Amino acid sequence: MSVETRAWLWLLVAGVLEVVWAIGLKQSNGFRKPDVAAFTVVAMIASFYGLAQALKVLPVGTGYAVWTGIGAVGTAIVGVLYFGESRDLGRVLSMLLIICGIVGLKLASRT
Repeated sequence: MSVETRAWLWLLVAGVLEVVWAIGLKQSNGFRKPDVAAFTVVAMIASFYGLAQALKVLPVGTGYAVWTGIGAVGTAIVGVLYFGESRDLGRVLSMLLIICGIVGLKLASRT
């Protein structure tokens, strides 16, 4: 596996972990549930570690934008599926635009 591929995998894992910790923030009820709060903090640390590993290779602008994009869209999808958040057209189209931006950044990346 190439260094570049490994960096993108780190970034993907870090983005998924961002979704985990964002949902953990909600589930911890303002850090009032110590077990969920601890899990959330571990997910945060792991997510930042993955991002840091990816940024050893990837441009910081690309890496950070993709990481936050994965987190934003992933968290919004979980919100729709599990928390009954809005599925209106504007929201779905906005998520699709973010996904297009993530794909565009990957395709435009030299690494």
